[in-house]
Amino acid sequence: MITIIGAGKVGGSAALFTALKKLDDQILLLDIIDGLPQGEAMDINHMLSEQGIDVEVKGSNDYSEMKGSDIVVVVAGSGRKPGMTRMDLLKINTGIVKSVVEKIKMHANDSVIISVTNPLDPMTYICYKISGFEKNRVIGMGGMLDISRFIHFIHEATGYSRNSIKALVIGEHGENMLPLPRFSSVTGIPLTSLLPKEKLDEIVNSTKQVAAKVIALKGATIHAPGNGISTIIDSVVNDRKQVIPVTTYLNGEYGYSDVTIGVPAVVGRNGVEKIIELDLNEVEKDVFKKGIESVKNAISSIEI
Repeated sequence: MITIIGAGKVGGSAALFTALKKLDDQILLLDIIDGLPQGEAMDINHMLSEQGIDVEVKGSNDYSEMKGSDIVVVVAGSGRKPGMTRMDLLKINTGIVKSVVEKIKMHANDSVIISVTNPLDPMTYICYKISGFEKNRVIGMGGMLDISRFIHFIHEATGYSRNSIKALVIGEHGENMLPLPRFSSVTGIPLTSLLPKEKLDEIVNSTKQVAAKVIALKGATIHAPGNGISTIIDSVVNDRKQVIPVTTYLNGEYGYSDVTIGVPAVVGRNGVEKIIELDLNEVEKDVFKKGIESVKNAISSIEI
């Protein structure tokens, strides 16, 4: 069973994509708001029925129903409002995530946790520390969302098929994210040989800024994060060993320890099975360091 805690827009989207990909026979939507997860589950089940997809989605307010879950997705928390940074959410969501993880420990102690609540990197750190799980069993979703945006802007700039584009974004999921043109390509052709530096800089900046634009226009980002969550679930459930950017706990990798931040990793049945260390240049190292410092500063300001 796959459990998604938080049945709002992102949680509902994650449940929908997970069901459409048939990643488990049972999906549980949990929320403290009476009626919300039940209604969301009904809506999704009606769509699945017409599609002939035999996945059962259940909504509940009872955390004990997650017992035996293989994967638990933590989406619970306050959403980012227009004008807010992810770090503005820090104090609001720290208490919520701590409480949720305590319940995961109680009812689904053998699960893999996928952290989604913002600010993503510090909340993933809280999930890791409060759960006491091995570090490979706690995964943050941020990089999957960031690369979806990066790929879109590369597609717009080149006109080439999205299916031909491979992109990479690491670092903090926020203002100090690090889109990497040097490690991105179109069917193996380096992006840096296809576009001039000025255009690459424009794409990088657009990738960093677009979340705030989406939030200003429609109030929240929904479908891209929902899909990103399902991609990570797919790699775990089907042991795909995909190399994807996820937030994970560093213990000496990239020269940093006791911090959770986005890096490329092999994701399979055991969660984060290997962290891949890139040979970053000095400019890239500087941006990555700023992200580390931002996350560490956030972590230091919360009580765990």
